[in-house]
Amino acid sequence: MGRLDGKTVIVTGASRGIGAEIARLFAEEGGRVACVARTLREGEHPLEGSLEHTVGTIREAGGEAIPIVADISEYEQCVRAVEEARAAYGPIDVLVNNAALTYFIPIKDFPVNKWHRSIAVNFHAPFYLSQLVLTDMLERKSGAIVNISSGAAIGPGRGPYPENIGRGGTLYGAEKAALERFTQGLASEVYHDGVSVTCVSPSLVVPTPGTVFHRLVTGMDDPRGEPPLLMAKAALLLATEPREKVAGRVTYSQEILLEFGWIGEGHGLGVDRKGSGYSQI
Repeated sequence: MGRLDGKTVIVTGASRGIGAEIARLFAEEGGRVACVARTLREGEHPLEGSLEHTVGTIREAGGEAIPIVADISEYEQCVRAVEEARAAYGPIDVLVNNAALTYFIPIKDFPVNKWHRSIAVNFHAPFYLSQLVLTDMLERKSGAIVNISSGAAIGPGRGPYPENIGRGGTLYGAEKAALERFTQGLASEVYHDGVSVTCVSPSLVVPTPGTVFHRLVTGMDDPRGEPPLLMAKAALLLATEPREKVAGRVTYSQEILLEFGWIGEGHGLGVDRKGSGYSQI
């Protein structure tokens, strides 16, 4: 018996990195996973990874998954993605808002079109998709929404500042801080309707094609990094534990896994250094 047997799951950003790992683990746990991303085939995006690869890996392992190509920055494509997932597998039980778009550009240089697109993917899309799947969840008085955040949501605090801090990540951090506040607000709205809403960030930087590209890690085997499986396990925990234990949690991967006994030791945000999400001052 898997923790998600018979459940319909949507995972965004499932073509590579953390999203692909979440999709694979959720399928191993019996979930029927609708994998959503823009990249269907290898070579369509500069970074390695595709929906065909993620879905193929799941199916080869005996799991159930479908690819859904969608640009979630557009509301109409979010509607279509949810409709396709529902048509394939039935009402939505779990939504993982993982997809992210990151531009490391100082505010003085930030192009307005990229600003709007970044907010559309990182903040508007989780609202669109949450509202769409709540149609199913509220009717059946059950469901889970897991939002994927980042340690970038923790601000730099007061000045004075060292010269190597705060350059280029202001928008991304603000978006993730907003997502964390959105998480707790929505969690409080739907708690008594049987729905759990949570948020988790990596305790350490996860080596992915994206974090390698942005030089946040030296490579996929950077020993300072956190294996993507830990984020997948944290998302699984939050999606499947009773809502009275987790609803409204803004947490970190190794922190929550350690708390629930899923790992024996942990490091990074939430463990070595307490994180407080968007509210740290």
